[in-house]
Amino acid sequence: MPIYHKLGKIPPKRHTQFEQSKGGIYYEQLFGTVGFDGISSLMYQIYRPTMVKEILSENDISEITMAIANKIISLPIWDKNYFHVFIPIVELNEIDTELILHVLSGKDKEIIVSATDFETRKMTHSLLTDNTKFKKNKFNISEPVDGLEVPSAKIDVVFVPLLAFDVSGNRVGYGKGFYDIFLSECRADTIKIGLSFFDAVDCVDGVFESDVRLDYCVTPDRVYRFD
Repeated sequence: MPIYHKLGKIPPKRHTQFEQSKGGIYYEQLFGTVGFDGISSLMYQIYRPTMVKEILSENDISEITMAIANKIISLPIWDKNYFHVFIPIVELNEIDTELILHVLSGKDKEIIVSATDFETRKMTHSLLTDNTKFKKNKFNISEPVDGLEVPSAKIDVVFVPLLAFDVSGNRVGYGKGFYDIFLSECRADTIKIGLSFFDAVDCVDGVFESDVRLDYCVTPDRVYRFD
């Protein structure tokens, strides 16, 4: 069954003309991993999606990622031991976590990576070692194979992928609810850190009482802390 999560204002019906308050229309874009079958988000852009892509391409993504990694170093998290890191989806130009992996390895931290069951929407976590093997699933996402399993309750810090977040620490992911389930399984004192290319929006709509908020979100320009 589809799971929908709404951010901001959207038209009452999909695939219809959606007018901007200042004139003109929003441009609809279906953003996904495998056409209409994979994880996807339906977005309404102020500018044409191709224009947004051109703007992003002018900024070197590797430099933006480095700025985010440098800001992570300043966070008060380095007394913790078990850090969960997501493996980015290359096709979606997600934040490259390789630099974060190097930082964690340099600080002798235990690094956790995950594989996802798309039927149950649950994640299985494994300790990353020199012997860890990865295999791409049907959505072209790299996942560990036959690793040493680590329970969610043992994880101290989680780096969270997202599409957008608001000034209160609410986040919007890709709509399948994997991280919603995962974060609900973590301890209450587990530190949740979002990673975003962009700054916060004012408000995320459709937030439920069961949703787990971020503790921090790191962008190239600043670190957001949510109390």
